[in-house]
Amino acid sequence: MTPPLRIGVQLQPQHAPDYGLIRDAVLRAEDLGVDIAFNWDHFYPLYGDPEGAHFECWTMLGAWAEQTERIEIGPLVTCNSYRNPELLADMARTVDHISGGRLILGLGSGWFQRDYTEYGYDFGTKGSRLDALAESLPRLADRMGKLNPPPLRHIPVMIGGSGPRKTLPLVARYSDIWHAFVGVDSYREKSALLAGYCAEIGRDPAEIERSAEIRYDGDDTATLKFAEAITAEGVSLLTVATDGPDYDLSAAKLLCDWRDRNR
Repeated sequence: MTPPLRIGVQLQPQHAPDYGLIRDAVLRAEDLGVDIAFNWDHFYPLYGDPEGAHFECWTMLGAWAEQTERIEIGPLVTCNSYRNPELLADMARTVDHISGGRLILGLGSGWFQRDYTEYGYDFGTKGSRLDALAESLPRLADRMGKLNPPPLRHIPVMIGGSGPRKTLPLVARYSDIWHAFVGVDSYREKSALLAGYCAEIGRDPAEIERSAEIRYDGDDTATLKFAEAITAEGVSLLTVATDGPDYDLSAAKLLCDWRDRNR
């Protein structure tokens, strides 16, 4: 069964010197009809002024859980390196309860070296960070099953990335949602690889919801053309990003209107 078409917005917690700007943005996103509000898990801006304003991911998700009513919320994505997996499971379960069962747990291996260096984490290598993610995923699931009270639902696990040797096998085994940062042709290739990894472990690849970022440069026609092309490949969750201080949601509105016309 094909999942319903959904629209996400990533409210990047950078360049907003007043948290009220982010609070307002997530409420506006919910009013607009966005399905999921994401943030990200970094400690410094990724672009623009590197010393610009920035807020932390998980404390923000706890606030969003209280102030929203309908939309799902989550990190796009949590860096596996920054928290013990047992602790992360407990944090996710707690935010899930605060939100009434609306959390999506996005996970990735981490990549932004400044976060690691300035916060005292071992950066390692791309391979070692992916190995650490592989070790964390079963521990996280095990702890989730021991928590009292348990989560209000099975918290969907989203894994971000499309590396063919290490990331996609983890997606096949552990994820409910696969988020890819690729174009249409590359997505098609990676999706075929994922199907192969699923076959190896006896899992139906249709069980994994497909998610992709959609970049907006002000060209509505090009944006909707990409949306049509990537959803034709099986993607059902499209997420567009915006940052502070303005948190312009015009691209999110464009996509929500397109979603509603295609339902």
